[in-house]
Amino acid sequence: MAKNKTKPTGASVKDYIASRANEQQRADVRELMALLKSITKYSPKMWGPSMVGYGSQRYTYESGRTGEVPLAGFAIRGRDLVVYVYAESKKQKALLAKLGKHSMGKSCLYFRQLVDLDKSVLKQIVAGSIAEFRQRFGSVP
Repeated sequence: MAKNKTKPTGASVKDYIASRANEQQRADVRELMALLKSITKYSPKMWGPSMVGYGSQRYTYESGRTGEVPLAGFAIRGRDLVVYVYAESKKQKALLAKLGKHSMGKSCLYFRQLVDLDKSVLKQIVAGSIAEFRQRFGSVP
């Protein structure tokens, strides 16, 4: 069975941001980090070489595959910032429609600048993502 490559590391979040982010992204990331910390109540940690995560959540799929992921997280991907969210419910999809200028992959919310998003809606999406994930896979103390 394949193992999850994205695990918490001891790498520096500050060094990651300094090495990847342009000036605008650094400003956006500072604001995004405050938002994620306020929602999760966790401090940021590097997960793998390129993801900043907050807290952790274990999961087990019906297939028996298990793993651990951050409750919330983000990454810098070239010109885009990415926030990782679980947004499969009708409520989450309705919020995404109100968010602003973004694109969505399976669990990746891509955007160029935080100013393009409604931050109150982003907070609701991240909080809803955590709630949906916990409802599906159980809560972690």
